[in-house]
Amino acid sequence: MLRITDTVALQDWELTETFMRASGPGGQNVNKVSSAVELRFEAATSPSLTGPVKTRLRRLAGRRWTLEGALVIQCDETRSQARNRDIARDRLAELIKKALTPPKRRIATRPTLGSKKRRLKAKKVRGEVKAMRGKVDPDT
Repeated sequence: MLRITDTVALQDWELTETFMRASGPGGQNVNKVSSAVELRFEAATSPSLTGPVKTRLRRLAGRRWTLEGALVIQCDETRSQARNRDIARDRLAELIKKALTPPKRRIATRPTLGSKKRRLKAKKVRGEVKAMRGKVDPDT
């Protein structure tokens, strides 16, 4: 079981880990040991998360969200399989924590009188600059 917060915990059947050979440094060992981990969380069918949380998680996940509704996290940062597994689980927990916090509602505000005047003055100055770009009359 992976505990995210006091109220949210993921069951073992929701998580699937597969190990594969990692690329990068490691010498001869890299060809023998499957140290990279791919953590798959079946988010769409998870009873641990509510609908709005799943929606926010999908938006946060981006490319890591599959068509079947699973969240896939890959990690091959270290040579240790156990360390890569911990890193992948930490990333999943962090992503879910971000999805658990609802976004702040935007409070509509009106522009101040000073900002309106500054905007209009800038428009007037810009218009005068553009007006000066016209053809020059040779008579004057």
